[in-house]
Amino acid sequence: MRRVRVDLPAWLGLAVLLAIALLALAAPWVAGNDPLAMVARPYLWPGQSGAHWLGTDMLGRDLWSGLVYGARVSLRIGLEAGVCSAALGLAIGCIAGYCGGWVDNLLMRLTELFQIMPSLIFTLVLVIILGPRVDTLVLGIAATAWPNVARLARGEAQRLAAMEFVQAARVIGMGRWRILWVHIVPNAMMPVLAMLAMLVGHAVLTEAALAFLGLGDPNVVSWGSMIGAGRDVLRTAWYMTALPGLAIFFSVAALSALGAGLTDWLNPRRGALA
Repeated sequence: MRRVRVDLPAWLGLAVLLAIALLALAAPWVAGNDPLAMVARPYLWPGQSGAHWLGTDMLGRDLWSGLVYGARVSLRIGLEAGVCSAALGLAIGCIAGYCGGWVDNLLMRLTELFQIMPSLIFTLVLVIILGPRVDTLVLGIAATAWPNVARLARGEAQRLAAMEFVQAARVIGMGRWRILWVHIVPNAMMPVLAMLAMLVGHAVLTEAALAFLGLGDPNVVSWGSMIGAGRDVLRTAWYMTALPGLAIFFSVAALSALGAGLTDWLNPRRGALA
């Protein structure tokens, strides 16, 4: 029961994320309207119309449809960017930590180079050069989020390289690269998986910031693009930015709670401390 109480925020975060994911998957049946279609009179406030219970924006687009379909885009970008950055950081960190020497020095200097650059500005430049599309947003966010993962994976790889089962694999003649991909990478993956929820939340916030600046994909609706669209009428129709802002807040808070719970749960010393 003590562990259940400790993990309660993580379970609540998981429940919130599952609810949002189910709404996103059921968007054609739950929302009903195309989020880009003008379906009613503009500037309907929440509760003013039974057919559009969360109101409409300045173009008459249904905000409920925008929130539900926007969850698809925002969570897709967050998940894809998080997985890509986690995989890249895991590979670079494990290679650096296990190989050591000049390989470690070269990869860590590369990691530091990406760390000292302002991540949002670097992502913004990449998106401007490649064009504001969903795939370029994923690429731009993933290209700046991997250094912390690489440092974490490097430390795990250095710890694992000194363990007995790795030494035994060397003794029986297993090659260096086979040891790396068979023993080091799978065992270093656990703390990276715990960090994945944080990476997804970071990607959701970064996408919202880019869309707010007008660099989101114009062919889709995301929570960030909804906030950006309501920026000019913030004083007179604040609900247009408040509703997607709340969606981002609850999603990122749920991801943070889930990430903290996974970090604690996957900690190998948890059993000894509990």
